[in-house]
Amino acid sequence: MTTRPKRVVVAINPSASFGSSRDVGPAVVQTLRALGHEVTSLTEPDFDSLMVSARAAVTSRPDALVVVGGDGMVNLGTNLLVGTKVPLGIVPSGTGNDMARGLGIPFDDTEAAIRHLDAALQRSPRVIDAARIRWTDADGSASERWFACALSAGFDAIVNERANLMQHPKGPSRYILALLAELVGLTPHRYRVELDGEALELDALMVSVGNSVSLGGGMKITPDAALDDGLLDVMIVKPLSRLSFLRIFPRVFQGTHTSDPRVVMRRAKRVRIEVDTEIVAYADGERIAPLPLEVEVEPGALRVLA
Repeated sequence: MTTRPKRVVVAINPSASFGSSRDVGPAVVQTLRALGHEVTSLTEPDFDSLMVSARAAVTSRPDALVVVGGDGMVNLGTNLLVGTKVPLGIVPSGTGNDMARGLGIPFDDTEAAIRHLDAALQRSPRVIDAARIRWTDADGSASERWFACALSAGFDAIVNERANLMQHPKGPSRYILALLAELVGLTPHRYRVELDGEALELDALMVSVGNSVSLGGGMKITPDAALDDGLLDVMIVKPLSRLSFLRIFPRVFQGTHTSDPRVVMRRAKRVRIEVDTEIVAYADGERIAPLPLEVEVEPGALRVLA
């Protein structure tokens, strides 16, 4: 295949200035330039600054915005590009890389991911759905944000929140400790979940909404989800003992947990989630807002290079 030069903006995860992924961004930029593409490289000290720079770069209507990082970077790109004709490219270098998994992009081989990206630049982008989150802030103002992969509003979101509040230790072990700490007090909460207007009131441990298949680095919470079916897949886990939770949990990596009668799977275009305690929802691994909130799918809202 003959490569046709493209104008590409590459946004690099600010957190990748250290650790095993620090060389991925420069490698992407260097390789794309060597292939003849016109590349604008964006590196900023924090996500807010990167969002500002990337938003400005997208106004020039490049042939693609490529994000280098994990699902948080995918979320950044999604919120910039939804509703536009600029496609999103992904070179995964995060810990979860669930959106890359869902799109069939190599997630554990940087060189393969770059080759995949170069080939995808020569094809028409894939058109997929995105999900809009709406909520009301404490001051009464309305807010919204988009996600492409999955939203957590239960036990997994609680673990994420605890980990973010911990000062030590650094790295993945912080999340393991947070999981263990929350597992000790594993408690169901009373939820009201509305699915296209149908209200379910029940006690649950987890409520997750998937536009794609997995979250958390390959946990297939909604294994039958499709990125372009105009629907959201909803997983609700009813109350479980700690022992039952530990027995079911490994099955989520194969997506076989859905056969358990305590796991409820539904589909809807619009989902509203309320709970009787304070739980902060996370989407694509990013902190969003405390419940309640509403999620609505927008068919064909995002173009991706896949």
